[in-house]
Amino acid sequence: MRNTHTPVAVEGYPFIAGFAAVAALLALLGQFLHFGFFILAALFVLLALFSVFFFRNPERSTPAGENVVVAPADGEVIFLGKVTEPHTGAEMEKISIFMSVFNVHVNRAPITAKVADAFYTKGKFYDVRDERASFENEQQGLVLETENGLRMVVVQVAGLIARRIVCYAKVGDLLTRGRRYGLIRFGSRLDVYLPLGTRIDVVMGQKTVAGETVLGILP
Repeated sequence: MRNTHTPVAVEGYPFIAGFAAVAALLALLGQFLHFGFFILAALFVLLALFSVFFFRNPERSTPAGENVVVAPADGEVIFLGKVTEPHTGAEMEKISIFMSVFNVHVNRAPITAKVADAFYTKGKFYDVRDERASFENEQQGLVLETENGLRMVVVQVAGLIARRIVCYAKVGDLLTRGRRYGLIRFGSRLDVYLPLGTRIDVVMGQKTVAGETVLGILP
């Protein structure tokens, strides 16, 4: 998997380098043409610094436990409840996590499991706090199966601004709890579907930390 030992996700390199290059060019023009170019250069320096901040990729300490499910994303819990998961058609416990542009956007595997299936749906770009986003927005999902045969689904959902979902995991891969498996830029949502009977350990409005916050315990 990518980004295992990088303090900044590699997907951010083109943005950082591009903004920095433009800033350098504008600063150079400012020396020979007009002071106004320095102001524009400062703006692009700020954009480069924001890109470093947005694509930051901190290390995390993942809790142990065979049936422990951890948050796949930093953010805020905006939905809890029983629903019918669209891809499998099964009734499951759903937890939705909203990621603002200020959250870390690297996503992590919620549990140690094999990728049994993967799906991509090209769709719309509603604000991810709108529940329609779970069903109509562009999304990339993984069906994960544990060693005990339990299945859960984790879905990366693009939002109003986010137009690029990155997922490294493929069908057949074995993901380890807390392992980085993708990201979304810029501002988005993660939907986690857990088997009925799962003990849910988060509440509405709770802040989550990817790879660390325990969402629940599988039955």
